[in-house]
Amino acid sequence: EREREREISHSPKFPRTKRGSETQTLVLNLLVICCERKMAVVTQDMMKHFQKLMEEINEPLKNTFQNVHQGYPTETMVRFLKAREGDVSNAHKMLVDCLNWRIQNEIDNILAKAIIPTDFYRAVRDSQLIGMSGYSREGLPVIAIGVGLSTFDKASIHYYVQSHIQMNEYRDRVILPSATKKYGQYIGTCVKILDLTGLKLSALNQIKLLTVISTIDDMNYPEKTETYYIVNAPYIFSACWKVVRPLLQERTRKKVQVLPGCGRDELLKIMDYASLPHFCKREGSGSSRHSRNGTTDDCFSLDHAFHQQLYNYVKQQAVLMESVAPAKQGSFHVDFPEPDPEDSNIAESIETEFQRLGDRNGLPKSLNGLKINGD
Repeated sequence: EREREREISHSPKFPRTKRGSETQTLVLNLLVICCERKMAVVTQDMMKHFQKLMEEINEPLKNTFQNVHQGYPTETMVRFLKAREGDVSNAHKMLVDCLNWRIQNEIDNILAKAIIPTDFYRAVRDSQLIGMSGYSREGLPVIAIGVGLSTFDKASIHYYVQSHIQMNEYRDRVILPSATKKYGQYIGTCVKILDLTGLKLSALNQIKLLTVISTIDDMNYPEKTETYYIVNAPYIFSACWKVVRPLLQERTRKKVQVLPGCGRDELLKIMDYASLPHFCKREGSGSSRHSRNGTTDDCFSLDHAFHQQLYNYVKQQAVLMESVAPAKQGSFHVDFPEPDPEDSNIAESIETEFQRLGDRNGLPKSLNGLKINGD
């Protein structure tokens, strides 16, 4: 096994890449996949097979693949292999399906589809709490998500999906390439900090939308998150986590870390204070609810530097696109993929646990009729 790894590590197809203070081969750094029951090692032969399959795809697929890999096709194929536990045929199908989805839904142009007017976009931002607060010491973007206080009640599902995909595309096409250049090493993932402040049983209203978003990420943006840090977790999360955790693949479970309180002390081990999201900076008042004071320190706010840069970028791209074709009003409709069976199982388990908690706390038993307006 070690001889095989040594053979791969000296292959010209797998150049050495520096990560932190260590110099490792791309294979040894990225290609060892921990599967649920066994260790699957991605070999040089597997990569040659995958590369050959990708050489046979048509030109439109090759063109959109360039937007996906941003100059790093090998690392991108590795992500899809990891998502399919080292199965080349399944990874190839997953990637081709992703590329077809991009073409059919014009994802390559989504960064030129501004959500307007600005006041409406601000309402979307205020009800879909997500932002970027800085970088880890390794150069990974720090993405903050206000899970508990996101209401998703100011627009239709299509605007929230559009906004989410724009965040993904801006991360992959602008933020990560910029970080790679700045830190002098390939950076293709991020860390996410999930703030659960305000999480309530009413969150069940959002499960359908969140399942759609999760499925889009799983199928088209796999293995983009290094670690999920969960902070400000209330009892309701602890109860649901006990139910959901066993349903996750081992690879996914290892990515999730539930931190005490606002997580400040633990997070400072991997990032500077300036990169902490606003809800992690002060113990005891670190929640989104108490920290959202309308200042530019609030990384969820449209006034934050990250969102200003993102929105200005999209508006600039829209102007360029308008010079070719008039812009259409309304949301950017994206086909919603069928949820992964694992995601559906998890959603059902969460719903069951929420109902159990509701019964125990004297809340209404029936949750029928809770739905997302898809118009």
